[in-house]
Amino acid sequence: MSRLEKSLILVAAATMWCAGTSLAADEEVSDTTDLTAVIALQGKPCGKVVSAAKRGENDYVATCQDGNRYRVYVKDGRVIVEKLG
Repeated sequence: MSRLEKSLILVAAATMWCAGTSLAADEEVSDTTDLTAVIALQGKPCGKVVSAAKRGENDYVATCQDGNRYRVYVKDGRVIVEKLG
């Protein structure tokens, strides 16, 4: 794994785990923004995440404005982005 790949994974993981005290609406906006960044860093087509459903801790299903859907989760310390359907 190259140094760039390691850096991108670290940024993506840090983005997903960054948390602060905020209202639920703010968290949803933050989640969609963070998921948009994570999907883009993985080089997947999306544009912008328009909705996200939390499946578990660090496990989301993101729906993009272009119609693509992705499962974004952490496994063995790595951020995984899988295209759904």
